[in-house]
Amino acid sequence: MAWFKRNKENIQTETPKQDVPDGMWIKCPECSELMHRKQWEANSYLCIKCDHHFRIESSEYFKLINDENTLKEFDKKMKSVDPLHFTDTKPYAKRIDDTIKKTDLHEAKRTATGEINGKDVVIACMDFDFIGGSMGSVVGEKISRAIDKAIKNKCPLIIISSSGGARMMEGAISLMQLAKTSAKLAKLDEEKIPYISLLTNPTTGGASASYAMLGDFNIAEPKALIAFAGPRVVKQATGKELPKGFQKSEFLLEHGFIDFIVNRKDLKQKLSQLLGLIS
Repeated sequence: MAWFKRNKENIQTETPKQDVPDGMWIKCPECSELMHRKQWEANSYLCIKCDHHFRIESSEYFKLINDENTLKEFDKKMKSVDPLHFTDTKPYAKRIDDTIKKTDLHEAKRTATGEINGKDVVIACMDFDFIGGSMGSVVGEKISRAIDKAIKNKCPLIIISSSGGARMMEGAISLMQLAKTSAKLAKLDEEKIPYISLLTNPTTGGASASYAMLGDFNIAEPKALIAFAGPRVVKQATGKELPKGFQKSEFLLEHGFIDFIVNRKDLKQKLSQLLGLIS
């Protein structure tokens, strides 16, 4: 009908539509709360409504816990090679190069010296975005060198884990890193150098079977998945329903596998308190 016919084409509004930049708004996967990125960052990368701990990168952890202008990264350019010439959906060497371009990282582990409320520390932090935070030969070597640095500087070591486990593209070479990092931590213990392990979501597979669970203090973020085999794998293998919250940090705390759970907003303060007690 003529009632619904537009008489004027291209009607202009007084306020033109403005594009919203990608990533400006963050939606919580737990409660669906919508928040501005600046709110999210100011809240230690937590949901402003339900306190959900988003997975974050090493750069965010370094920013959260280190005193300003004290961070000095080392072994930054170390890069994995492809000794087995492994190929799945793409050659491993190409996967490494593509991931470096995508993440602007050279490996799944970054290592640095820094200060927490004036206390010297060596920090090693995983990046899950780099091939699922998997542990290959370079990750094992960087952890080992971080331990050597802590021994040389006689300062505490902090390792922040977020890992899917051993890197299958490196086969047995990857599995050797479990023994290598564990042996290095034994040397750290002999030198009476404290080691704090922070377990974040997820810490699974080879990481949880080696260095991640060997801290003088093993602490975790809320609701982090911490396991060797994840709940889906366990359920498929056993055919049984798993207890509620199985393999979450709260479950592990209840059963004595970790020392305490720390909210990310309190992380720097708690680490500083621990360092004051043990260093």
